[in-house]
Amino acid sequence: MDLTILIPCALAVGLTMGLLGSGGSILTVPILVYLMALDEKVAIASSLAIVGGVAALTTVLNIRDRSINWRTAIWFGVPGVFGTYLGAALSQFASGQVQLVVFAVVMLLSAFFMFWPPKFKPVSGDQKRLAIVSEGLLIGALTGFVGVGGGFMIVPALVLLGGLSMTTAAATSLVIIAVKSAAGLVKYLELMEGSGLGLDWNLILIFIGFGMLGSFLGRVLGRVIEQRRAEQVFSIFLVAIAGWILVQSL
Repeated sequence: MDLTILIPCALAVGLTMGLLGSGGSILTVPILVYLMALDEKVAIASSLAIVGGVAALTTVLNIRDRSINWRTAIWFGVPGVFGTYLGAALSQFASGQVQLVVFAVVMLLSAFFMFWPPKFKPVSGDQKRLAIVSEGLLIGALTGFVGVGGGFMIVPALVLLGGLSMTTAAATSLVIIAVKSAAGLVKYLELMEGSGLGLDWNLILIFIGFGMLGSFLGRVLGRVIEQRRAEQVFSIFLVAIAGWILVQSL
């Protein structure tokens, strides 16, 4: 375990989550696979533990600030938990290499939606709830299959479908990411029991600790940096990483 690589990477992941409310797992999986040399499936499971842990700890800070919309978190989070568990279960039928290719495609989608946030048609009442539940289920399945938290889609959905402000949406998205990550991690641990694979909990705890520090710094920077501009810059960075992963995988 090379701490000179691990600590800056953990800070970067936490900084991204604190600033944007998303993007943590998009960075974590490539870091664990290509810089920490973990098996693809172990990296995905570790990412769920790391991002879920950072999201949960950051949520504690957000509870103090009263910036979470709990009703929307439940509507989006419950189907997300089921979707994540299902996605993790489906991962046993795909190789780690296939999961990385899907992950790279998700990164490109993430970059696209960060640069050009999706525009949903105005809906209300039961239609709005159905849209929130459906998206929660779909993003949850992606979370379980490739280890992404899905904040890049959750935040705009909470703004446009849930009617939340960007600050409240970012805080609420971390609650959803935390519970979904926990569900996916439970299933991955179950699957890894019979495969001889295991998680490096020392690495995970160090990552969470410095990721939490980075998240705190991100929350501070978020008060002075325009979030839309930060998302657009980050999206360009994601395209570069996704392209590199696809070249390595294919």
